Amino acid sequence: MSNQTDIISRPTFVAGVADPGALGLAAFALTTFVLSVANAGWIPDAGAGALALALFYGGIAQLLAGMWEFVKGNTFGAVAFTSYGSFWLAVWFLLTNDALAKAAGADGLAVFFLAWTIFTFYMTIGAIKASRIVLLVFIALLITFVLLTIGAFSGSATATNIGGVVGLVTAVLAWYGSAASVINSTWGRTVLPIGAPKAS
Repeated sequence: MSNQTDIISRPTFVAGVADPGALGLAAFALTTFVLSVANAGWIPDAGAGALALALFYGGIAQLLAGMWEFVKGNTFGAVAFTSYGSFWLAVWFLLTNDALAKAAGADGLAVFFLAWTIFTFYMTIGAIKASRIVLLVFIALLITFVLLTIGAFSGSATATNIGGVVGLVTAVLAWYGSAASVINSTWGRTVLPIGAPKAS
């Protein structure tokens, strides 16, 4: 993997297709940041702003990044971006449908987060073979989902708030990964290191 461009894995070169990881990480980071500000309890109204982002940026844009990763032959990136893009679309759909949200209740939301915790766990194992920054993103994301799951199951605002803070860390790490891909590729050299993947 070039430490200047492709941030996620070792995708097959396809002429005319840039690194989708830069877009995928940016979309994930920005949407996660805004919602995490609300989850942390710092600016509760930020959750409303996250809805539009969940549809268009965290959802659709990240989903497209996943499709381009499929084109490049990058299984990890394709599954990650397509799945988390779908996660944000699901969040948007759930939070914009009051009847559905009420029917799901706290326990339904907890199971939702639990399922994503399980998915993120095995994706974190896969991330060990990606760049170091991507591994850090997934470790932080896994902790975030664990805390949100605990918060939803127990009704603990503290767990949710801490999950929001860790979510902010996740967002910053993902932004760094996106910035590294964009800046390193345009400068033609490593300006922001991402860490070589773990050797076999």
